Amino acid sequence: MSSKSDTWPKLPIMRLKDKVTKEYVNPLQIFQINDTYILAIYQGNISKFDMLLKYRQRNSKNKSGWSNQRTPRHIHWAVDILIKMHQDKKLTKKLVTFLLSEWNKTIAHKTKKQRLSDLTIKKLIPRTAKEAKQFYKLNKYGEYSVKFLLLMAKLLMQQEKNNLKTAYMFRKLLEKLEAGEDIFSIVQSATYRGGR
Repeated sequence: MSSKSDTWPKLPIMRLKDKVTKEYVNPLQIFQINDTYILAIYQGNISKFDMLLKYRQRNSKNKSGWSNQRTPRHIHWAVDILIKMHQDKKLTKKLVTFLLSEWNKTIAHKTKKQRLSDLTIKKLIPRTAKEAKQFYKLNKYGEYSVKFLLLMAKLLMQQEKNNLKTAYMFRKLLEKLEAGEDIFSIVQSATYRGGR
């Protein structure tokens, strides 16, 4: 019988090539989620506290065992929520309502110390894991685990608030999902680029 460490691929390197300097940079923080996802946060270039998010997903078809680095977008998140909502509308709406309350609590980082404190593994992972327990049934549907969705959503909210304290795109998307608006309206909200 093989152990988990024998069957799971080694964690991939999460360095990122800077588009301007062409040099590789290390992430500010790395989160390993459920042995399936690795999410990394890098310093972005839109604002002083901009965050660039990248993730890799375990992929047995890839030689390394992991996908290439991907940038999470609102549309990825929204499609997964729509799939979950199709399967369990009541619980998914509860998740969306919870995320709206998280949106209202999210404030832009004003100092490096605040950002480092807010983005620690000790602060984010246990809290997210605890919150995910009430929605665990939704793990059966869609591509992403609830734990990964929660963490990604919180970081996307933080990214937007850091770049523009009056940002509202993610909130609008959540409101449309909660109201059960048509798929075209939801996709339009999720794909608005607004200069990013």
